[in-house]
Amino acid sequence: QPGKPGWRRRRRRIRRRGRRKCCVGSSYRIFLPLGGTGGRDRNVATPRDYYFALAHTVRDHLVGRWIRTQQYYYEKDPKRIYYLSLEFYMGRTLQNTMINLGLQNACDEAVYQLGLDMEELEEIEEDAGLGNGGLGRLAACFLDSMATLGLAAYGYGIRYEYGIFNQKIRDGWQVEEADDWLRHGNPWEKARPEYMLPVHFYGRVEHSASGAKWIDTQVVLALPYDTPVPGYMNNTVNTMRLWSARAPNDFNLRDFNVGDYIQAVLDRNLAENISRVLYPNDNFFEGKELRLKQEYFVVAATLQDIIRRFKASKFGSTDSVRTVFDSFPDQVAIQLNDTHPAMAIPELMRIFVDIEKLPWDKAWDITKRTFAYTNHTVLPEALERWPVDLVEKLLPRHLQIIYEINQRHLDHIASLFPNDVERLRRMSLIEEGDTKRINMAHLCIVGSHAVNGVAKIHSEIVKTQVFEDFAELEPEKFQNKTNGITPRRWLLLCNPGLAELIAEKIGEDYVRDLSQLTKLHKFVDDDLFIREVAKVKQENKVKFALYLEKEYKVKINPSSMFDVHVKRIHEYKRQLMNCLHIITMYNRIRRDPAKLFVPRTVIIGGKAAPGYHMAKMIIKLINAVAQVVNNDPVVGSKLKVIFLENYRVSLAEKVIPATDLSEQISTAGTEASGTGNMKFMLNGALTIGTMDGANVEMAEEAGEENLFIFGMRVEDVTELDRKGYNAQLYYDRLPELKQAVDQIKSGFFSPNDPNLFNDVVNMLFHHDRFKVFADYEAYVKCQEKVSELYLNSKAWTKMVIRNIAAAGKFSSDRTIKEYARDIWHVEPSDLKIPPPNEPRDAGQDKTPNGTAA
Repeated sequence: QPGKPGWRRRRRRIRRRGRRKCCVGSSYRIFLPLGGTGGRDRNVATPRDYYFALAHTVRDHLVGRWIRTQQYYYEKDPKRIYYLSLEFYMGRTLQNTMINLGLQNACDEAVYQLGLDMEELEEIEEDAGLGNGGLGRLAACFLDSMATLGLAAYGYGIRYEYGIFNQKIRDGWQVEEADDWLRHGNPWEKARPEYMLPVHFYGRVEHSASGAKWIDTQVVLALPYDTPVPGYMNNTVNTMRLWSARAPNDFNLRDFNVGDYIQAVLDRNLAENISRVLYPNDNFFEGKELRLKQEYFVVAATLQDIIRRFKASKFGSTDSVRTVFDSFPDQVAIQLNDTHPAMAIPELMRIFVDIEKLPWDKAWDITKRTFAYTNHTVLPEALERWPVDLVEKLLPRHLQIIYEINQRHLDHIASLFPNDVERLRRMSLIEEGDTKRINMAHLCIVGSHAVNGVAKIHSEIVKTQVFEDFAELEPEKFQNKTNGITPRRWLLLCNPGLAELIAEKIGEDYVRDLSQLTKLHKFVDDDLFIREVAKVKQENKVKFALYLEKEYKVKINPSSMFDVHVKRIHEYKRQLMNCLHIITMYNRIRRDPAKLFVPRTVIIGGKAAPGYHMAKMIIKLINAVAQVVNNDPVVGSKLKVIFLENYRVSLAEKVIPATDLSEQISTAGTEASGTGNMKFMLNGALTIGTMDGANVEMAEEAGEENLFIFGMRVEDVTELDRKGYNAQLYYDRLPELKQAVDQIKSGFFSPNDPNLFNDVVNMLFHHDRFKVFADYEAYVKCQEKVSELYLNSKAWTKMVIRNIAAAGKFSSDRTIKEYARDIWHVEPSDLKIPPPNEPRDAGQDKTPNGTAA
């Protein structure tokens, strides 16, 4: 098991032995001793067959625990947590499951006995790329932590047929290809047609003495697929339920009556398109009808499921059904992951008022006590504002409910602040203008009992700037819950060498309680430990350098500093500033080739939204600069630039453990939190960053002197906005900046098309909301300090150890404990449900009465 002393050496030995005999991934096929069934020939198995055989074997170990866990929840009837998210960026499942069940050694040994290589089998698995970036990956980490903490939790989302696109780089440009991740099947999911549910769209509303009725609707069926989510070594297996859209059999029956049978069958696609593809936007709102359909589809199906489960059991009794909803908020907590599932608020009101016939005030009280909302961004272009006309067409009853919620809300505001019309306008759920729009963040705030940001600085900006009026009205509603990452995937799985080294020093318990990493502080001056940490990092770098050589045909110096900037490509994340620094380093080497220069491999990776022109131009520019730098004989191995194609979870697991320097350089006040910064910190990379997002808290934990902090703070940015940002001033004052920009402008990096990057240069001078030039000088000077420290290997590694020792706060276990206690009002449980091969009463119930297990 990862974490146990000697585990890494044993696993390496097994894998080395396996490689000697292995031909997985080669042009050969492997003959199964007893006759396989997966190849073209009856007696031949392909590597993919072996992957599926292993996956199904591991899944069998999950299923008994999964059934036991759900039986336990049914009998104990704890408060259930429902995490609603349009994205779950899960990555691969096999290795994570083996680690959490404690099966990795046994599987390694068995796979070796078959003459196979575990790593090559793991590479066969497709990433479940059902997310864009941080928001979806956070949801995945949270599911892992909720299971590990014994919470009765469910993740609800959409089973996209096509996940985040596969990115190809052709001639330096991003080209998108469909991510057909299900083409070989998914061994980790189980279709549950017995729980299929109807979801309604369009139609009209009829009012009568008995209340409102939504009629003449189009129906789409929601078919659930369940994926098990195992906790770490506690036999708890929770459920992620993803909905797939299906057309009912009588879909477009009218067309049958006129004989157009073919068209009627083809039109079924219109319904099933709802779950066809993930919108590939990160921090950008796309107000398309299909997107709104997706958002309503997931919440309508999920709420029916939640209410069915609520009604089905009462305190473990099988024959009693709940018919009264007074206890609903005591049994159900629903967390809205950003505004995407915001339609859940009017939908629950519709169910309570129209179907269950609750009085409005009672229904509203229950709804508010049930929902909580997490805000993930302060960028105005990312905040959802749906046109009223579109909502009226698609969901006419919900628009009426939203209007009613708004009217009562504004009446309340008017009673507190008479004659303050401007305040009413600012706080309204409906924004007037050329197009009337519903502000979904306002709906979430008004309809929830808790609103949280995802880092201290972000939560403060949410309170004092973005939603100032609401925070003034209900200050107790606003909270901070700093994001976290699961140490199971982001240390044990991706960096077993470091995981074992830490276990040898402080024991294995840190895997469940990451705060124990503080014990490493006493080894900061231990020469042996310093050498071992440096050795693990070097091994990871050599391994990744081989990967880069194989994939990119670029020979990398593993002794060079691996300077890594991987995340979604967006102007606010300032990959452009990194690019300007690369050009500056290049020019310095060219100017004085004999001068001592710390060799660097700069690795940039990430996807641009397909419709985001500037982000795609930034990718092209980075690749154009790389083309020049990597082929300049004067530069040689002193500087290499690589753009990582198709950055995703499984690639992050390779690059993060090999990183020396982590780039977290967003403009202060724009990154809500970031979680990549935490992954790098835990894996022994040093951070160069602004005081933004969770960087602030990382500096608090490790000491600002142990990070490379530079640039404007939030108040400096605000002051610069007040004065007016003039990019020309910086360009005129800084010769190296001027040289770099002039090279881009003149076509030095694009000789075949000198005007290629005119849009980028024009943006930097006239439309740069994120003030790249303003922080350039401080960034370059800070990078000089980085290079200086890197020359002193021992001092660098000591700083690395201090960072790892301070990373404990950034476990998603800590984050989820805070959500559980402050928002959901449940207590985590240390109960270990007995495994399927033991009697069910073997586990001692340590769960306090009325809390989740």
